[in-house]
Formats: sequence, C-alpha cells, structure tokens
Amino acid sequence: MQENDYSPGLLQYIPFFYVIWSDDLITASELNIVQKAIAQDTALTKGEQDLLFSWLNPESPPSDEEFKKWKHVVSSSKVKLIESETYPLTTFSQKVVCQYHDTCPFNDNLKHIEVNLGIQPNHYNHLFDVEVVHESTSDFYDAKEIDMLLKGKHANVVDDFRTVLKNGIFKWDIHRNKEEFREVVLDQVKFLADKGYGALAYPSEYGGTGNMEGYAYIFENLIYADASLTIKFGVQFGLFGGSIQKLGTKKHHDKYLNDAGNAHLLGCFAMTETGHGSNVRGIKTTATYDKTSDNIIIHTPGRNDNKEYIGNALHSKIASVFAQLIVDGKNQGVHAILVPLRDSDHNVLPGIKVADNGYKLGLNGVDNGKIWFDQVSVPRENLLDKYGKIESDGTYHSDIKNPNKRFFTMLGTLVGGRICVARAGLGGAKMALAIAAKHALKRRQFNDSIKIQEDLLMDYPTHQLRLTPLVASAYVYHVVLDKMMEIYCDDAQPDKRKVETQVAGLKSIITWYANETIQECREACGGKGYLIENRIADLKGDVDIFTTFEGDNTVLLQLAAKGVLSDFKAEFNSAGFTSVLKILGMQLSDKLTTINPVYSNKVDKDHLYNPKFHKHAFDYRTRRLTYTLAMRIRDYIKKGIPSYQAFLKVQTHLLVLGKAYSHELAYNIYCDFTNGITDKKNRLLFEKLGTLHALHELRKDASWYLEQGYFGSNKSKAIRQRVERLSTELRPHIGVLVDGFGIPSHCMTAPIAE
Repeated sequence: MQENDYSPGLLQYIPFFYVIWSDDLITASELNIVQKAIAQDTALTKGEQDLLFSWLNPESPPSDEEFKKWKHVVSSSKVKLIESETYPLTTFSQKVVCQYHDTCPFNDNLKHIEVNLGIQPNHYNHLFDVEVVHESTSDFYDAKEIDMLLKGKHANVVDDFRTVLKNGIFKWDIHRNKEEFREVVLDQVKFLADKGYGALAYPSEYGGTGNMEGYAYIFENLIYADASLTIKFGVQFGLFGGSIQKLGTKKHHDKYLNDAGNAHLLGCFAMTETGHGSNVRGIKTTATYDKTSDNIIIHTPGRNDNKEYIGNALHSKIASVFAQLIVDGKNQGVHAILVPLRDSDHNVLPGIKVADNGYKLGLNGVDNGKIWFDQVSVPRENLLDKYGKIESDGTYHSDIKNPNKRFFTMLGTLVGGRICVARAGLGGAKMALAIAAKHALKRRQFNDSIKIQEDLLMDYPTHQLRLTPLVASAYVYHVVLDKMMEIYCDDAQPDKRKVETQVAGLKSIITWYANETIQECREACGGKGYLIENRIADLKGDVDIFTTFEGDNTVLLQLAAKGVLSDFKAEFNSAGFTSVLKILGMQLSDKLTTINPVYSNKVDKDHLYNPKFHKHAFDYRTRRLTYTLAMRIRDYIKKGIPSYQAFLKVQTHLLVLGKAYSHELAYNIYCDFTNGITDKKNRLLFEKLGTLHALHELRKDASWYLEQGYFGSNKSKAIRQRVERLSTELRPHIGVLVDGFGIPSHCMTAPIAE
C-alpha cells in the first residue's frame, strides 16, 4: 500500500471520519450534518461523494482495514494537532492534505461539521499517533466577562470587597490552636465591621445601605479567605443583628443595631437546644412574664434543654434567646428575647452558665458554646416584639392570631440565613473546583511513550467527567441563589412562606452538592489534596456542617415536599387533606402513567440538548412523585391512620419529592437567567453549562426514570454518553470557567493552584 492513495477531496475528510467512527455516539442528526456538508461540497467529484456517503452507513460501518489505513495515512503525515487553533480539526485536516498534495485549500464545509458536531481537541487528540501541542486552556471566553455576568448589579460591592480581602489581616494560615484561631477571626470580624460590611444589610439610619443581596455576595466571598470568618461574620451581623432587625421594633433598632453592626456589641443567636435541634417549635427554654416585676424570666428547665452549638457564645455580651413565651399562664409560642450574658469586664452574669463546645471537625475559629439559664430576669422591653408583644398592662397581643402562622412568619423573616449558608457552601465548592482544576491543568501523569511528555490530568476523559459537571452545577446554583435572595428581599412579597419552602429544598441540595464536590476535588488532587496547605482539607471539615445547621437537610426536604403537597396553603391534618387532594386532582392526570415509547427512546442530540426535554423530565418526576405520594397518604388516612403517622410512613417518599422539586426549581430559574443574556457567545456557553448540569442530574436519577418507563435503555445510555461528550467539549475552557468564579488571586493561596 502506498503512503497515501487518497485524493485531496477524500483525504481532507478522513480525520473527521476517523473521529466520528471512533466515537460510540453516532446519531441520525449527526450523520445528517456530515452528509449535508458533503452534498454541499462542490469541489468533490460524484465518485468521491458516493464513497464518503458509503462510509456513513451505520448498518455497514467502515471495515477495520479501512480504519487502519486512515490511521496510517494521518500518522505518516507527521502533522501536529494544535489545540489552540480556532478550528483545530479542520486546520489539522488541511495540513495533512498539504503533506501529500500540492493543493490544500481551507474547506468551510469541514468547519461547518466541526462546529455543528461540537467536537473538541480532547475528543480526538488521543486517536492520532502524532505529537500534539498541548495548550492548558483556551482564551476563547473571557473570565472577566463571565464573572461580570455572575455579579450582575452587585459588581461594585463585590469588587470593592475583594479588594478589601487583600489586606494582610486576611492572609490565610494554618491554625491548630482554637483559642488563638478565634482571636484572629474576631479581629477580622471587627476589621470588616469598621469597613461598614457588618451593617451592609441594615437600614441607612443604622449604618447600612439596606443591601441584603450584596451581603449575600459578601458572605460567599468571605469563604475564599476563611470559612470560620464566614460563619463568625454571619452569626454576628446576620443572625444576631438580623434577629434584632427583623424581629425587633424601632426601640430595639435604636438601642442595639448600630452597636451590633459596628461590632461594639458582640452577640449570639441562641435558638438550637441539645434536646431539640431541628424542632424549634418544641424547644424547652421558657420565657415567663412576671407581671409583678414587669420582667421576663428566662429559664432552662432540664439538663438537655440548654442552648447548644451557639456561635459567638464565648465572645458575646448578649444573646437573642428563643424561648416559649408564657404570659398569664398561657404559652404563646416561640419568641426571641434579648438576654445579656456578660458584664463590661466580660464576666458571666449571675444565673448564666456558658461552656465551650471544644474542638470540632472544622470551623475551629468559631467559638461555639452551650448556654444554660437559671431564672434570669430581663426587662419586658427586651422581647423582640414585631410579631407579638406584651402590653404595659401585662396582656399579650399579636396581629397574627393563628399561632402556627405567627411561628412560621417569624422564622420566615430569618430565611435569608439559609440562603447565605448555601452561598457559603457553594463558595467552598467553587474554591475546591478552582484548586483542583488548576492543579489538573499543570500536573502531568502517564503516557504511552517514554519519549513524549506525559499527559495533563485534565486531558483524561475520567478527570473531565469528575470535575466538569460539578463546575457546570456551580454556575447553575450561583444563579439560583442570587435569584432566591432577590425574591426574599422583595418587600412586595411580605408572605415569606413560599420562598421559605423553596429555600429549604435548595439549601439542602446545594450544601450536599458542596460537600460531594469538595470530596471529589480532594480525590482529584490525590495526596496533594490531603495536605492542609492546599486548602481543600479545611474546606472539607468546614463545609461539612452546612448540611445540618440553619436546618438539617433531611428535615428541610420534608418541609419542601409538604409545601409542594399543600400548594403552600394548607396545614396538614386529616380534616384538611381532602382539599389538598382536590387541588392535586385538578393538576395531575392519568397521563402521568403512560409515556410514548418513541419519546422514551428518543436519543437525538437536538432532543437531548433541548431545555424543553430537561424541563419536561424534571416536571414529570416532581408531578409523578407528588401524585403517588398524595395517593399513599390518602389511602392511609382512609384507613383511619392519623395524618402524623401517615406522614411517617411516607417519609422517604417525601425526601425524594423534596429533592425532585428543588432540582426542577433550580433548573427553571437558571434557564430564565440564560434567556436574558444578550451576548450570544456567552449565552451559548451558559446554555451548554445548563445542558450538562441537567443531563448530569437526570443521569443520577436514571434508575427512577427507567422504572417509570420515561427513559428507555437506549436513552439512558445516550444521556450518559452526552454527559461525557459535553465534559470533553468544555475541557478547553475549564481554566476560564473556574476563573469565571471570580475568586481573588490573593485568596488562591494553595500551592498546587498557583
């Protein structure tokens, strides 16, 4: 066989055909793209077109001998594949032709194939026995433009804050003595307060700008400096100061809010109890009004009724204590009362006991502690009384008569904390992804020849698959949390119950995502990821707790699921549940039980990449789970089982519904965002990220979809292959994508990321 006996017309297509047939994912639409390009190529003879068409028959693919011939011709050309070329495969094919023939014009038809099939260098550089010039990352996209899209209207606040983080006080270091670490973090919190960031979300008359959305951005960016600082900052200004702002009235604001915002008054948020961690409504601490003295008596009734895991407990002078308010012998439910803890010399006041929680898995720069109260008396005015107050005559009054509604209204005002916790977790995931990706873009390992430079970690398909979908999800969740904070801050929607339900689910899936991502990044960095100096180890310990504070994720998902069932309107009891079923009956139909077999097995790229398919799949899962859950509960109630017991029997079903609803909500919010991007290039990038995220999530739930008949086996396989394909297509841009997170370079102190 001669070195090459292909005509220029045929030879220019051979690298493309070799890539196409080496890829297991060949669909009718993709073959149609190639066939159309060949048909429009007027430079080809009729015989050349016929031969090329014959090589595109899925029923009769090219023989192994033909494959070997293609490979030999390309290898013998000694042409280098340059990944940084605008159209790498087209240019490569042109150069191959140039090696064997005198004419080798650039063929726009080949460019059309390369663009429309979405094939990238990492998809094929391993196929050719040629030396490849590796570029670690492409500059096709601009990380600053991407970061600007994510910051949106908050760009000035975020950029200014990132500059503040350059100050030497925020230099990251390894701290293994909790007392010393806590003092470092306390100094950092006071520094930020002096700069005005503590009061950012407060009204202007109390030193702020009323910018709660900007505060959430600050919260995420703080974790790039240190997670203990993030939480300490959040406790002081978000939980303690926020409880005064949201639950108190003007007299409390005037007396405390300025000092809280500038950190002259350090406080804590004493809600959680040892015996009642998640069940806030069931806490045991009492706040009994004594009409004779006009005081409220705070008391811990039992040994396990103490406040537990209270951040800022050792540094605080005062606490927002959540307790059962008892007036005239009647329990009016949970209210918050300001209770001084220490005097001006920082001595603990009489009747109060504070104990250090000690060392934890992470966040050892936060002074978590336990607090007990023994008949501690405070003035009636210390009751944060926006939603319920004790009048001067000793009677209780609230404009919200229903105690359940009053309770959820009070907690709803604090839901911003859950959004911020999720944002901090997301920030930790972004940091870990940036470190892991930057490491993989310079760390080399293995090759099939000792004469050739070893391959970059990021050039391995397995490495792309383990990191790239997680990067895509980080973009989705950033957009989602940004939108949820915007909705939460919208004063035109005073009833926060709906957003509370939505945030409950989103906080759960995002903090779980954060932990899984950080673990994956740790493993992706090997032993280097295990070293404390490279930051991921501390992120693992610090972010782990985010799944259980500000609401245990498992409990929150049940809250989200119940919100779906009740349409955010009904309380759950045996009498009211019938009305819920009527609503569901109108929304759901027997169509949920049948899926068109053609749809179940549709594997076309245009279909699998279409947001309409993703939305339909997410919606189907949520609706199906809602319908079957409602039917199960109805059947239990018909048998006379109390509603509480009925819900216990379907608890695992509730969790699955909560997750499904949250994933659907997240994707819908993200799609609305991408549709609003005016720049076409960046919009297409964000759409591709959304597609990868959606298919990755559908793939994780493939077993359920297969059980329901929504996916056929071919479709499930095609989705898996598309996730791999998209991960490879985004490989050239992975460096830009993690830079697009906007993590300040002065915070990227991990040696493996520098």
